[in-house]
Amino acid sequence: MKNVTYMKYGNTKLPICSDDYNILQIIKSSNYEVTKSEDDIIADALENPIDSARLRELVYPGQTVCLVIPDATRAWQKTHKYLSKIVDELIAGGIQDSDIVFLSALGTHRPQTKEEHATLLGEDLKDRFTVIDHDCHDKSNLVYVGKTTYGTPVSINKLSLECDHVIITGAIIYHFLVGWSGGKKSLVPGIASYETIMANHALSLNDNLGHGTHPNVRSGNIRSNPLHDDMLQAASFIRPTFMFNVIMGPDGNIAGAVAGNYISAHEAGRNLVDSIDGVDIKEKADVVIASAGGYPKDINLYQSIKTLINAREAARDGGTIILISECREGIGGDSDIQDIILNFDNLIDREKSLRDRYSISKFVGYYFCETAEKFKLILVSELDPEILRNAKVTVVKDLNQALDMVYGENTAKLKTHLMPQAANTLPKIP
Repeated sequence: MKNVTYMKYGNTKLPICSDDYNILQIIKSSNYEVTKSEDDIIADALENPIDSARLRELVYPGQTVCLVIPDATRAWQKTHKYLSKIVDELIAGGIQDSDIVFLSALGTHRPQTKEEHATLLGEDLKDRFTVIDHDCHDKSNLVYVGKTTYGTPVSINKLSLECDHVIITGAIIYHFLVGWSGGKKSLVPGIASYETIMANHALSLNDNLGHGTHPNVRSGNIRSNPLHDDMLQAASFIRPTFMFNVIMGPDGNIAGAVAGNYISAHEAGRNLVDSIDGVDIKEKADVVIASAGGYPKDINLYQSIKTLINAREAARDGGTIILISECREGIGGDSDIQDIILNFDNLIDREKSLRDRYSISKFVGYYFCETAEKFKLILVSELDPEILRNAKVTVVKDLNQALDMVYGENTAKLKTHLMPQAANTLPKIP
């Protein structure tokens, strides 16, 4: 019987017969065993905080608390499961409902609906509290607190600074810029000004024009990562009292949680993420075949950036990446990503445009184009091939066509990694 690996594509699966190729490794998340219920995981974290007293011991009657929570784009973090438990801790410490403010860390995202607020709070809290959306453009509700050594001017939501305590919540996963999400990221970009956010994110580029993206700005890395360091410095102006973050398992349920000091608890959370989604590889491959994970993860090109970034970690310099992403809704993102991809024909002019007016959407477009310069990038997709011609990305609608283009008669010679869960799994050479 032949060994077949299935790659999700939209709402379908595309088979690859592993026996036909020189497969080094099929890169998947580990079989992490969860032995507790989600409620028990949350309770254990709150009862055993890292480098901190329990939350109920850190607050006093009459004090005010700003609870910084994710926005609706991160509803998969199951905020409704843990926010009520955090409120219970505050009440046990003598805090009244009227002294708790829920501030949603929108960063640069759109305002939310009341229905989305209710989803975030859950049944136990939605009728007790209202949610305030952070607005990164509303200067009347922003306060300048200082400048980092990287030159980032830090302005933060005034409401949070007026409270006695700031508590940050969210989830820790790999993040393509800051290494891991969660922790201090709730503050910058979460509740910072647009200028602060853009200055911080612009550190994703090398110091000198023509050198492209910073080599240390990538998933799973904080060492000498200027975005991470800059965010930590920004967080030091606010000094949050307490952090609670969850870690999700491959099944979409809460697999772990960390609480306490926002620096050391986050480190413990990063280690847990590594144990679930970090995959050791012995060497990089000539060819990496990576699926974004099907719909909705491959709904558009913009959402496929996580897949591409992880796939690059498994490919040798100058190798080939076959990215399987349906992109039924086209490029996605805003006009910035389309401008970078469509309206330039060389990488240096794209980089100039990105440095001139940085945005995340521009960076995503630039990253695709940079990858196509450094690797042979083939996209299996419903996108019109003409759209990515200037970006030097080859687009085909059939996986077998892509395989024929790459291998021909060389299936035994080209070392290959398969990444059926590429949006989540990060290849690492120990």
